[in-house]
Amino acid sequence: MTETRRLEVDREASGDRLDQWLAQSSGRGRTDIQRLISSGRVRVDGRKAAKSMKVRGGQLVEIDEPPPPPRAVLSDWEVPVRFEDEHLAVVNKPAGLVVHSVQGPPVPTMVEVLAEQMPLAPASGEHRRGVVHRLDKGTSGLLVVAKTDRVYYALVAQMKAREIQRTYRALVVGRFALPTGRIEAPVGRSAGRPTYMSVSPSGRAAVTEFEVLEELQEVSLLAVKLLTGRTHQIRVHLAHIHRPVVGDTQYGGGAGQLPQALGLRRPFLHAWALEFTHPFTREVVRVEEALPADLKTALQIARDRAGVD
Repeated sequence: MTETRRLEVDREASGDRLDQWLAQSSGRGRTDIQRLISSGRVRVDGRKAAKSMKVRGGQLVEIDEPPPPPRAVLSDWEVPVRFEDEHLAVVNKPAGLVVHSVQGPPVPTMVEVLAEQMPLAPASGEHRRGVVHRLDKGTSGLLVVAKTDRVYYALVAQMKAREIQRTYRALVVGRFALPTGRIEAPVGRSAGRPTYMSVSPSGRAAVTEFEVLEELQEVSLLAVKLLTGRTHQIRVHLAHIHRPVVGDTQYGGGAGQLPQALGLRRPFLHAWALEFTHPFTREVVRVEEALPADLKTALQIARDRAGVD
């Protein structure tokens, strides 16, 4: 049910833009406020107003605040455990589930789901308990999580030393002249689009290696190894060499009819193998996770389109 919130403009705010003042006074983001104003949910002294209007001290601003979206319950998600002991666990994150809390509407996270099953190291923060590394929401596959702070710090040290091997499966647009490749290009936040990453001289060093496993008529299946762990690194690097991940609408792989023809509703990217030295036992832990059903189907359709048995 919509609730009306009333705020009075103080004298010191006279001359401020309505959207700027309301964002500061209401605690909502400016983009959210602008959306509410554009939809007619904000009134000044009883009249609908434009976001650019200047407010005056003593004015009454009313906001018709929509109810928050219903929160999906944790039981809607399952995070299978592939390896576990008293120190750590390797889990298979499904596509569509975020790893930890992010800005935006409240949604279940992998951390919350796992916290129902096992203890998680608090050292990484309340909402990121146990998280050593992450996968994008649309990416499926293997992650290692720490149960204790001691193991968390040990695994983070291994990650920084590039001692944790992470191998992915990616289906990309186009073919390759050589069977293997290495991409060394710094990755940083995009200046014009803050939710995007890009190859930039001011970015952080990033290295990705890949091997062509299968070439089809219009796509190639790759084994991709991360040597560094920058945000969106694989997707950005492959787009940089004009071989975007099929189904990746953010970095160019969602264009045309190909993703739809393959039945893809997310990027074809899967964390297939994870290998590291256990911080306590010193044994090598290696886990592999086969492609999930949606990616298996997409790959088979690509093979059928190319006439491959």
